[in-house]
Amino acid sequence: MDYWKLYCIRWRFFTSIIEKMEAKIKAISYYLPEKVLANDQLVTEFPEWSVEKVANKIGISERHISGDGELSSDMAVKAGEKLFLEHQIDRYSIDFIMLCTQSPDYYLPTSACIIQEKLGLSTGIGAFDFNLGCSGFIYGLAIAKGFIISGIAKNVLLLTSETYSKFLHKGDKGNRTIFGDAAAATLISDTGFATIEEFDLGTDGKGAANLIVQNGCLRNKKIDNHEEIDEFGNVLSKDHLFMNGGEIFNFTLDTVPKLMANVLEKNGTTKENIDLFVFHQANKYMLNHLRKKLGIEEEKFYYYLEKVGNTVSSTIPIAMYEAMKENKIQKGAKVLLAGFGVGYSWGGTLLKF
Repeated sequence: MDYWKLYCIRWRFFTSIIEKMEAKIKAISYYLPEKVLANDQLVTEFPEWSVEKVANKIGISERHISGDGELSSDMAVKAGEKLFLEHQIDRYSIDFIMLCTQSPDYYLPTSACIIQEKLGLSTGIGAFDFNLGCSGFIYGLAIAKGFIISGIAKNVLLLTSETYSKFLHKGDKGNRTIFGDAAAATLISDTGFATIEEFDLGTDGKGAANLIVQNGCLRNKKIDNHEEIDEFGNVLSKDHLFMNGGEIFNFTLDTVPKLMANVLEKNGTTKENIDLFVFHQANKYMLNHLRKKLGIEEEKFYYYLEKVGNTVSSTIPIAMYEAMKENKIQKGAKVLLAGFGVGYSWGGTLLKF
């Protein structure tokens, strides 16, 4: 047998092994800070609003707020500990850790390194942070799948943790009604309850200025303490989070239908074959518009934000956890995930249970 034929045989053998390998979600847990900011508390600060108006429009009645000394890494550690306890996971089985956050403890070192030590994980593991917002969980699944399929890791701990409340101006009533703090821990392995299928990912940096904290990092290190009032009475400051709600809304309505179509096509299925849609829980007003535009029946579209708010990269794992708890997802189900927002950045995938 010549060398070329031998090479081809070996190549087919190795590719067949790779094709059979799968990456699966094995466990999910999440952590919420103790402090709760309810709508009736917000209304005392902004009496021109009513509890009913806030709840009806955005679908949020309360959100959890991290403590003064409670940072993203602290919440991620609590989510990780909860996952180990709740699902009887051996912490020493973890061989890679990723933290998705836009509110890290420091410029450096990497918060994931700090978390490795606090969780008491092996020193023979990989660890890194990645900076993404509402699409972060989807990107994290994509990276973890690559590690599993390639044999780089067997058990990847994906942590999503955000403290957007620390970026919000006290006078920004719009954003304060929407965002809540939380952390989620997801274990991705070669065994589990949900197989991670094909992805569709996208980026459009021209929308970066529509959801941004402009001051405090290296581009604009100086805090200028300048404030303005917008037409809706919100206090705007480059030192705090700014969101152009109208532009984000338009971006979402334009991008997500294409994203969903691409995910369905790449996975060789149709909308009718999807049992549940779990999207980034931005706010109920936006989600309802999306659902109607996409022609998705309400019973197939999952909402979970009333008691937690928009928790950025943790919305999807939190919603999945609760959907499974409510038996909204049965064995054999197909679930379509979609994350979209700050960046602009978006991503989607299909899970087979």
